[in-house]
Amino acid sequence: MSQELSAATPRVASGVIFTDDAGRVLLVKPTYKSGWDIPGGYVEPGESPRAAAEREVAEELSMQIVVGRLMVVDWAPHQDEGDKLLFVFDGGKLANSVPDQAAVQESEIADLRFASRADLADLLPERLHHRIVSALAAPADPYLEHGQSLMR
Repeated sequence: MSQELSAATPRVASGVIFTDDAGRVLLVKPTYKSGWDIPGGYVEPGESPRAAAEREVAEELSMQIVVGRLMVVDWAPHQDEGDKLLFVFDGGKLANSVPDQAAVQESEIADLRFASRADLADLLPERLHHRIVSALAAPADPYLEHGQSLMR
């Protein structure tokens, strides 16, 4: 009798944190779900998380970028969607005028705006808020679970 090995098969997503000169974070309001988020989405088969982040920014914001450093990876299982690994990359600084001038993909993005760090808690789901705050912390713990650092 052989034992079958089972392995986790999480959904993988990538997001990008952009800030402005005041340290505010660029948020997008997707058309396909409620609330605000950072630019990004699911990684496609055969695609790296970094490539997915760059593709999603191009699709959502019509911006061709090369993402910067990996800020955090979050193990964030979701009750309805199962196991998830979420990669967050640094998109760098953007001009304050980006929300007014961006050529957003209207089928995916209903709105975008810069939000102060103080406003993030009111605009975002708790885990995403913690993920962004953790990613922006210096020095950041690059590994999170449910948006929280496990370092004590």
